[in-house]
Amino acid sequence: MDSVGRGFAIYVILLIVMRLSGRRTVAQMTPFDFVLLLIVAETTQQALLGDDFSIINATVLILTLFSLDIVLSYMKQWSPRARLVLDGTPTVLIADGEIDARAIKRARIDIEDILAAAREQEGLSRLDQIKFAVLEADGGISILPQKS
Repeated sequence: MDSVGRGFAIYVILLIVMRLSGRRTVAQMTPFDFVLLLIVAETTQQALLGDDFSIINATVLILTLFSLDIVLSYMKQWSPRARLVLDGTPTVLIADGEIDARAIKRARIDIEDILAAAREQEGLSRLDQIKFAVLEADGGISILPQKS
């Protein structure tokens, strides 16, 4: 039962840390983010397994983590409040062509990230071509162009 408790605690801790750290997706990771992820993974592995490296312990931990993930997905499906707490809400970075500097700073997104998304999605190259830019709950940036 010790493994189940450790698995539950580590899952909750990682979920909280990931929510507090921002909404970057894997595709938007910098080398620094990737190195941090590797270090966290190694640290987490040690905290989860402790001194027991048996296959049974690993299986119990895997089942615990997947079960917890399934339970939370059902909670998000049933409760809008749980979905809000676990996934967050979209953040408007540019509204009607006006940059919300406070939202950009809070989300730790820079203008280059918005311009990259604008180029990829809509073929836009300048900020004045963007009507809305929204940082979605999944970490992606959605762009709506100005109408010509």
